[in-house]
Amino acid sequence: MIENRKMEHLKICAEEDVEFQKITTLFEDVHLVHEALPELDLAEIETRTSFMGKELQAPLLIGAMTGGIDNAEQLNLDLARAAGELGLGFCLGSQRPMLENPEAAKSFKVRAAAGETLVLGNLGLQQAIKLDPEQVEELITGIEADGIAIHLNPAMELSQVEGDTNFSNGYKMLTSLTRQLPGKIMLKETGCGISKHVGARLREAGVQVLETAGAGGTSWTRVERLRRGGGADEENWMDEWGIPTAASLLEVSTLGFELVGSGGIRSGLDVAKSLVLGANAAAMALPVLRAYLSDGYDGVADFLEGIIRELKAVMLLTGAKDIAALKRHSPVISGRLSEWMNRKK
Repeated sequence: MIENRKMEHLKICAEEDVEFQKITTLFEDVHLVHEALPELDLAEIETRTSFMGKELQAPLLIGAMTGGIDNAEQLNLDLARAAGELGLGFCLGSQRPMLENPEAAKSFKVRAAAGETLVLGNLGLQQAIKLDPEQVEELITGIEADGIAIHLNPAMELSQVEGDTNFSNGYKMLTSLTRQLPGKIMLKETGCGISKHVGARLREAGVQVLETAGAGGTSWTRVERLRRGGGADEENWMDEWGIPTAASLLEVSTLGFELVGSGGIRSGLDVAKSLVLGANAAAMALPVLRAYLSDGYDGVADFLEGIIRELKAVMLLTGAKDIAALKRHSPVISGRLSEWMNRKK
C-alpha cells in the first residue's frame, strides 16, 4: 500500500545514507567573487523576494516530503508553521493518498498553520494523467493551497517493484493542466534534474514555474533500492543517475521559467549559488526533515534561520544588497561544470 511505502521512505531518509555517493551537485565548481569593500551594513541586507505571486522573506522553500499517513499530519503542520513564521514557501508531499482515501486529506490541510505564505500541493504526473484537470484543481482548492507541484520521477518509478512504467501522454496532460490552471503549476523533478531539451518542451506545454531537483542530494533510486533490502555498500548505476543540480540550473536558466534550484541544497552558500545560476528561489527537504526529527519545530526554525543568516553573509561578501543584486553576480565556473556549459545542446 502507498501508506506503507511513504512510512518506509521517511524511516529510510531519517536513518540511512540516502545521498548520492559519487555525483555531486557541482556547486563546488561555482566560485563567487569576493568583494573586499562591500560598503554594506549586514543589518540592511534585504532577502525579501516574490515567488509565484507571494512575497517571501527569503528565497527559500521547504521542499516536498510526505503526507497521507498518520505521522505526517503533525510533521506537515509544524513545517507549515515554520514556513509561515519565517515567511518561506512550503511544498507538501504527494497527494496521491487523497485520491485513494479522502480521510488522508487531513495531513495536507496546513493553511491555518502556514498563514498567508506560499503553500503548494503535490502530485505525480503519472497520477495526474489519469485525472481531469478539474480533479487536479480540486486537490489545490481542497487544501487551500496556492498551486500544485507536478513531479516527474521516471527513474524512481523504475526502481520501485510496484512503480509505473508507462510514461506516455505526459506532455498532453501538462498542456491541459497549464491551460486550466495558469500560473498555479510548478513542474519538478525528484532528484535527477532537467535538461535544456526537456525544459524547452515544458515551456511549449505552458509550464511557467520549474524546480530542477538535480542530482547530488537525496538519491530516490537509492532510497528505493534500500527499501527493497539492498545493502548500503552495494553499487548500482541507477543510484548515481541524473544531471547535477548546478548543471541542471545552467541548462534551463535561459528558458524564461520562474525557477527553483533544489537537490543537495545544504547551506546559505548553496542557496546563493543557485540564485547566481539563474534560480529565483531554492528548496531544501532532507536536512529540514532531519532537523525536525532531531529537535522538532524548534530544530527546524533554528536550522532555517541559520540558512538565512548564511545567505545574508554571502550577499555581503559579494557586495549584493538585495536578491536582485545577487542574481546579477558573475561567478567563475570551473571543472566539470564548465564541461556541462560547453556541451552541445
